[in-house]
Amino acid sequence: MLEPASRYTGYRSYSYLEEGRDYKSFDLAPELDRVPAYAGGDLTDDQRERVGRLLDECIVVSTHDHPTRFPSDIDQTIDYNRTGRHRTGYEGLARSGMTAVIDNFMDGTACVTSQAGWKWTDIIADLGLRFSDLAHQDYVIKAETVADIHAAKETGRLALIAGLEASTPIENELDRLDILYGFGVRQLGIAYSEANTLGSGLKERHDGGLTVFGRRAVERMNRLGIVVDVSHSGDRTSLETIEHSTKPIMITHAGARGVWDTNRMKPDEVIRACAERGGVIGLEAAPHTTLSADHPRHSIESVMDHFTYCVDLVGIEHVAFGPDTLFGDHVGLHDLFSGALSLGEAHAGVEYERVPYVDGLENPAECFWNIVAWLVSHDYSDDEIRAVVGGNAMRVIEEVWV
Repeated sequence: MLEPASRYTGYRSYSYLEEGRDYKSFDLAPELDRVPAYAGGDLTDDQRERVGRLLDECIVVSTHDHPTRFPSDIDQTIDYNRTGRHRTGYEGLARSGMTAVIDNFMDGTACVTSQAGWKWTDIIADLGLRFSDLAHQDYVIKAETVADIHAAKETGRLALIAGLEASTPIENELDRLDILYGFGVRQLGIAYSEANTLGSGLKERHDGGLTVFGRRAVERMNRLGIVVDVSHSGDRTSLETIEHSTKPIMITHAGARGVWDTNRMKPDEVIRACAERGGVIGLEAAPHTTLSADHPRHSIESVMDHFTYCVDLVGIEHVAFGPDTLFGDHVGLHDLFSGALSLGEAHAGVEYERVPYVDGLENPAECFWNIVAWLVSHDYSDDEIRAVVGGNAMRVIEEVWV
């Protein structure tokens, strides 16, 4: 694991307030060493030096993560979320090697006032409180322009890009996209598991495709400079979104259905269409998603089976990484929100071996060291590694953002 970034000075979330008096106190999961370190991928001294050099030189972009700390007792998460104060994992991020992370906030777990999540007022509260915390420190910067990402790299800081996994909170109000952009949101999903006014999610039995309102929303996102994401959208909705968008889109966190046949994975047709329009697919590592027949026990090896498949399918210039990790018990979080987030439908009845965590890709602090180490140990070139850990994502961001 990397040493903490020199710019990080030890700030803790909301430490400008008094914990227990100004906001409710929780015993939070550690940012480091919650589970045993990944034991695989032994490197030679030369390889280890190369991993460190590449992480130091490259612009490293996670296309999807939730880099906040959850309660040690994951069953307290709903009470924790109701406070609206997710704690950013600054120390873990300082050791991550990332230059930029697309942070997708609470999303469907934003139950500040409602059990259902995705409510406009709850999403705004989540964004506003997190941004208030960011404004009180100097290591993580709120990134709204390409220049912000480059400035983070040049000054040894980390750029946090705000995103949401679904546009559900805008309801039928197109101008809410402008409001979200004004708040700093620069990436938006079309739909999560359930359909909304834009299109269908992957849970739906019948995918009606991109709606008339959805087409107008995609047009507005293109004009605003918001990256469109179809990770959780149904296949038809994904294809029609890619076709309608005048800018490349991202599948920020998914895998290949050709490797693991569940609704949560994307079929070849969608991955190809995304690549043909200049987009990228970010490989995810949320527990029990990117499994493979060769590695059915979820680990970094399972995820890299999806990586090699996608590279063969569309070329290395269209593949990235969106690990979809957090600081805490991700498996327990899925269990807690399985009904609200429709996680069972995503597996479509496919049996799998449950794991307590994804070995090698358990949290945001370790992911990119282990990803680059895997790529180095499998003889990928420096240029290929630069592309997949950040260059490909930056190409899309540079084309979409205004």
